[in-house]
Amino acid sequence: MKLTELFFESLTTLTLNKTRTTLAILGIVIGIGSVIALMSLGQATQQSIQNQIESLGSNLLTVQPGSIQGGGGVRGQPGSRTTLTNDDAKALSSSTEITTINLVSPEYSTRSQIVSPQGNSNTQVIGATPAYFDVHKIALSDGALITQTDVDSLKKVAVVGPTVVTNLFPDGSNPIGKTIKIQNQNLTIIGITQAKGGSGFNNQDDIVYVPLTTAQKQLFGVSHLSSIALEAKNANLMFAAQDEVGYFLLARHKITDPTKADFSIMSQQDMINTITSTTTTFTTLLAGVAAISLLVGGIGIMNIMLVTVTERTREIGLRKALGAKKKVITTQFLIESVILTFTGGIIGIIFGIVTSFVISKITSSLFVVSPTSVMLAFLVSTAIGIIFGWYPAKKAADLQPIEALRYE
Repeated sequence: MKLTELFFESLTTLTLNKTRTTLAILGIVIGIGSVIALMSLGQATQQSIQNQIESLGSNLLTVQPGSIQGGGGVRGQPGSRTTLTNDDAKALSSSTEITTINLVSPEYSTRSQIVSPQGNSNTQVIGATPAYFDVHKIALSDGALITQTDVDSLKKVAVVGPTVVTNLFPDGSNPIGKTIKIQNQNLTIIGITQAKGGSGFNNQDDIVYVPLTTAQKQLFGVSHLSSIALEAKNANLMFAAQDEVGYFLLARHKITDPTKADFSIMSQQDMINTITSTTTTFTTLLAGVAAISLLVGGIGIMNIMLVTVTERTREIGLRKALGAKKKVITTQFLIESVILTFTGGIIGIIFGIVTSFVISKITSSLFVVSPTSVMLAFLVSTAIGIIFGWYPAKKAADLQPIEALRYE
């Protein structure tokens, strides 16, 4: 019997019991759709975070206070101590030993309640110098940025992000020249930054920038820095700059053992690698959970095929009595199983892509569907048809014609 004849005969058999066929396909649709949708969600999250990190600036190194763990030069995880000072930033900026760095941006960052005549918001406040806006690629939408004169004179001015404007001035009025209050100090808004995006604590638009000296001496009463951002001359010098700056600060802090450093240096790539590792694990976990539904769908198909074998026992016996070989019987039942999973796989892929698109629109997130995940889902659905269809097909092929014909 030709393969095409078996195929069309299998289609006819499956359409005779539409309810059973639909339920069998539904299990695969849900499984495949869930895998694609959840993998898409994980990949979109990873891409979104990576875009946010890259939007902070190019060739960026960040020095943070805190001890280093692990080897590999002066690199490690950031801590929470207060060991970086303005003098460290000035030394890095003026040193002739530092040859790989373009710009140095000393920064003090904290969260504080911001109050305006129309509202208030708990917002990130960053004490910055003019270099900050160059290092982090902050563009201006309206007004002016913080100048070195503002820093030197401890001027009470602020540059705000668009989310801050929305929260503090809900009437839509232009905030330039208006006053906001931070730590009971009045500051005049002089500029609004362009939108960069983000969400939650990573929202780059929900930030108030003030002169570094104003933040340290007038608002929060501190003398240390939260971090020092550095722009390397080019991407090829990132590792050299990381070590050059690290050993320079070790000498300044009179530390001879790099493993006992009281600071840490992170590059953009370090942050991206950490995030990628975390989100990949998260995506794999989500896909694993969704794969369980695929397993359940496969078992469902096997059960339905076993029921089909039982119902068609006399038919199988008659065909074998007329000379049908085991290979033909096995092939027909395998084809039926593969048709079920193949159809479910195609519908599941469409369902998963549509679901991912809807989720991205609802959450205003990226829409990412990896061709690899689609191909993998397609291959898995076909494999399920073969694996879970093989046992019922073998059982049908092994039936003895006489016993099958006598089956009631």
